Amino acid sequence: MGRLSRAELQEHNRARVLDAARNEFTERGFPGAKVDAIAERAGLTRGAVYSNFPGKRALYFAVLADLAERDHEPPHPEPGRTAPEALGALARAWAGELPLVDADTGGRHGSPRLGRHLMSEVLSEERIRRPFAQLMKLDAILLGLALEELRPPDASPARLVRTAEAVLTTLYGASQMADAAPGFIEPFNVVSACERLAGLDLRDTWPPPHLPYIPRARPADEPWSPPPATDAVRGTPARLADDGVVAILGLHRLEAAEEAVRAAPPGATVTAVLVTGEPAELLPLARLAVAGLCGCLRRAFPPSAWPRLQVVYDASGALARAAGVAAVSDGTEAAVRIEGGRIVARADGRGACHAAAATEDAAQPGHARREGSRSS
Repeated sequence: MGRLSRAELQEHNRARVLDAARNEFTERGFPGAKVDAIAERAGLTRGAVYSNFPGKRALYFAVLADLAERDHEPPHPEPGRTAPEALGALARAWAGELPLVDADTGGRHGSPRLGRHLMSEVLSEERIRRPFAQLMKLDAILLGLALEELRPPDASPARLVRTAEAVLTTLYGASQMADAAPGFIEPFNVVSACERLAGLDLRDTWPPPHLPYIPRARPADEPWSPPPATDAVRGTPARLADDGVVAILGLHRLEAAEEAVRAAPPGATVTAVLVTGEPAELLPLARLAVAGLCGCLRRAFPPSAWPRLQVVYDASGALARAAGVAAVSDGTEAAVRIEGGRIVARADGRGACHAAAATEDAAQPGHARREGSRSS
């Protein structure tokens, strides 16, 4: 075996640290785990651990995210064809991870539920709570969009994000009760409750944007050469070259992704690119939140109902730079409209997602050239 490059060695050491941390958290729980013990298990120095992760909590989030992204089960051969069926299947997949009898055992792998200390860590600091709240908003948008795809043809085109919020409240509540009161949760009741939420009318509507406060999209004619990325919703390469909208969103602005979806024309691809000022700690939290939902969603909903929204993580900022966003933070909101492999419009600031998605073709320089070429 040849000598590893620096990047290969760093990735190798990172994998060793994650494996050691998973064992340490499993045996001692998050509060009892020690970074020195993780380093010893990995056969590395304490400094090597900190060169990959800024602290124990960041390492904990990364371990949980890796586990959540391992989709151990294939899609169900007969996913739900109606909203109640799909929500029931989603709840069954979710409940399969919970310790339902003994707090020290649980999940289909028979190991302690490593995520039992997640909420205490989320609650520990405002800088964790705020992005987590937005990640829950993003999960509700993804699930709501999937539910909307399963509406009967004669049903009213109601927004179903509030229904999704109720479902996620039920499932996360079940997770907390399964940890706090083993034996209290009856999985059948959780599944039944989620199925019935599909028929609950929460009078959900999509409010029109406050137009005076929406920035105008600026016409552009720039090359679009994004780096390859993975769509976290589907677990497949993201379709970044498709015509549509690419939104660069900090973790405090994730709910704006829905503005792009609602305003984009039918058939347009909408991508939410998640960025943060603290990628080492907060992007693993984002990966965990999205994977926890989407792993279950892919097993419960038919592919035709998967949400019309891609989610991509941009830890290095390379995708943001390709979109012309040089610096990012948790408050970033910027969006570009892609057409014919080029950026034809861009917008920045609050409301940018709606502005870029709703841009009329007539306002785009490329459109004028195409019209002229057809008429000549």
